[in-house]
Amino acid sequence: MQFKKGSGVTAKWAAALALVCGAVGLGMPAHAKTPEYTIAIITHAAPGDTFWDIVRKGAEAAAKNDHVRLIYMASPDASKQAQLVVNAVEQHVSGIALTLAHPDAMRAAVKQAQAAHIPVVGFNAGTGQWKAMGLLGYAGQDEMVAGEAVGERLNDEGAKNVLCVNQEQGAVQLEARCDGIKKTFKGKFAVLYVNENNMADVQSRMVAKLQQDPAIDYVVTLGAPYAVTAVRAIGMAGSKAVVGTFDMSPTAIRMIAKGTKLKWAIDQQPYVEGYEAVDMLWLNLTNGDTVGGGRPVLTGPSFVTQENAAMVAKYAERGTR
Repeated sequence: MQFKKGSGVTAKWAAALALVCGAVGLGMPAHAKTPEYTIAIITHAAPGDTFWDIVRKGAEAAAKNDHVRLIYMASPDASKQAQLVVNAVEQHVSGIALTLAHPDAMRAAVKQAQAAHIPVVGFNAGTGQWKAMGLLGYAGQDEMVAGEAVGERLNDEGAKNVLCVNQEQGAVQLEARCDGIKKTFKGKFAVLYVNENNMADVQSRMVAKLQQDPAIDYVVTLGAPYAVTAVRAIGMAGSKAVVGTFDMSPTAIRMIAKGTKLKWAIDQQPYVEGYEAVDMLWLNLTNGDTVGGGRPVLTGPSFVTQENAAMVAKYAERGTR
């Protein structure tokens, strides 16, 4: 509001306006400061696996937005991962988000967290186990459904002899991927187990298998780093096979975009998994919310092919896809 200079009512109106503004200010609640919570993320990540870098970025983004302190811990050894959960309980964290690649090994640690009244959610691994273990929610891909989608795609592409390369025997989410493919794929199917901690051995075992069975026309890997290795192994073995993979990396996306032997990747959106894991805990801690209505919050699957790789690549290059 403007007043003419020298107006006799200016001072009166200004004083009245100040009183009104003051009254409005007193009537409005002050912006509540978000409580300081500490959330632990505990995964089965292997050292050097770039997939988990993306998960961690999503978790860190959610922690920043929700104003919580984040502790990130990981071990590919199931017993050590369980011990990390126990360590988090002993640190009296506010909430725990974890992966259930090996549910039986994690069961006792999860019960200890629950006994301490610490909310626990699952993500990434354990789609079929999280609910029975009493977790509050789950964010991730239904790996059986994803595997079934891959099997159907292989049928559509005319594949006859498929090799599924599993880098961690016994991990429930990886076993489900191969099982899903086997369920819907109509041709010959085999699983090759390799050691995720020795990429040179992974490559040599792939080469040997491809030489042993020259009829293999499709190799499906369960992680992007293994897809790149599979392409090299195919060249070394003189095979005509092509590759599809679960999960992505900037290198894999570039290879798909260029039309190499790597034809597609299944994206489960690990950034979203990490983000949702933290956010679900924050909602529960601050408002008593649970998410999903007793069902998992699905983050995939979707196929990334040469047709849409360029769009996805810009996000992959910044480390969020």
